[in-house]
Amino acid sequence: MKPIMYYSTNLKTKPVTFKDALIKGLAPDKGLFMPEKIPEISRDELVSFPQMPYHEIAYAIANKFLEGEIPAQKLKDLISDAYNYEVPLQNVYDRKYVMRLDQGPTASFKDFAARQMARLMQFYLGEEKRELLILTATSGDTGSAIANAFYGLDNIKIVVLFPLHEVTSRQRKQMTTLGRNVRIMALDAKFDDCQALVKRAFTDSDLDHLKLSSANSINIGRLLPQTMYYFYAYAKLTRSVDEQIIFSVPSGNFGDMMGGLIAMRMGLPVKRFVIATNSNDEFPEFLSSGRYEKIVPSKNCISSAMNVGHPSNLSRVVALYGGVMDETGLVTKMPDLKQMNRDMHAVSISEAETKNAIKEAYAKHKLILEPHGAVAWAALQQYINDSGQNTPDQLMVSLETAHPAKFPEEIREILSIEPNLPQSLEGIEAKEESFMQLENNYEVFKRHLLQNYG
Repeated sequence: MKPIMYYSTNLKTKPVTFKDALIKGLAPDKGLFMPEKIPEISRDELVSFPQMPYHEIAYAIANKFLEGEIPAQKLKDLISDAYNYEVPLQNVYDRKYVMRLDQGPTASFKDFAARQMARLMQFYLGEEKRELLILTATSGDTGSAIANAFYGLDNIKIVVLFPLHEVTSRQRKQMTTLGRNVRIMALDAKFDDCQALVKRAFTDSDLDHLKLSSANSINIGRLLPQTMYYFYAYAKLTRSVDEQIIFSVPSGNFGDMMGGLIAMRMGLPVKRFVIATNSNDEFPEFLSSGRYEKIVPSKNCISSAMNVGHPSNLSRVVALYGGVMDETGLVTKMPDLKQMNRDMHAVSISEAETKNAIKEAYAKHKLILEPHGAVAWAALQQYINDSGQNTPDQLMVSLETAHPAKFPEEIREILSIEPNLPQSLEGIEAKEESFMQLENNYEVFKRHLLQNYG
């Protein structure tokens, strides 16, 4: 079978293999890599999934994209090693569930992508005896997941940029207490500013010799693992493969959302996605008006990982629906907005609505949600009320993307309780931190990279 090739959303560079797309991260023309073909999952395969544990379903999906790229047994082994934790599907009421993606080593959904990506990169680099310097920007959970997934690897160094005042103390300490091959930098700026520095470095020819790559969701290696838990939830909760499911997805940089859309294109029977943003509502506005306007600077909300005024993965979403959007947000070919609106219902949730969702979920169901999961839950409740999809039998799953204990201040303020610490966060408060503050200036960032890694 001929391996799937990956093209750039900017359409100005030649298609590459998965390995090259993974290692490079960003395409030379500043676009994002997308599969030329989205493989299909057959009905028979869907029927077999309910009997499988998570890692076996994940392998079945991964092998659709990577067959011919990695030996089957090697791929099975690295995926089994990546997913050695639970993926709870918590029933809230009727057939309405919360999928808790917060049980990994950093208590965030980012663990799913980061752990598989780290193992894939290590496999390819080991084959070629190469080293890599990974640059990544984080609005909260990405940095800690990437830092932990790659921590201690001899052939990979990590540099993480984060907005100084927009991550929680626990999110920060999951990155800044590691050391070794992990270096953390804080900018007194927004996530979009951190991301802009990283993206510019990838296209700077002066830095080519540093062998840069990305671990943000701009990297296709981060994106593909995010298709897998949609299949898992469907497999474990549906009554038959003739049933359709509705997902509510908290959306910031749109990697999670894009993973779901790919799963849908692969054949997962999704009735609709509820795309939930916080006050950064550029996408709901785009779907309703057909005009895309970035939010600069992005609005600061308690759902901090979603404080994104121009989601990187939006160019992939546009490409999936036949359009073209460059890295600046310029749409040169409109996507099929009618089909987008059929597949997705986009909702912007305010700060007040987010906090109220946390309060009501606990009062009604003893369900503890952190801010990102609360945005998704609020959007789902709004969709149920507005669309008439409130039948007890309609299966709906809302994604909880981080553990409530990563947001203790908000939980204490809203619910007056202390969220239980997962094992992965125990003792983190006492660990010593190490990070540097960097000026929000590309030349300063570039100089640091050349002096320390050149």
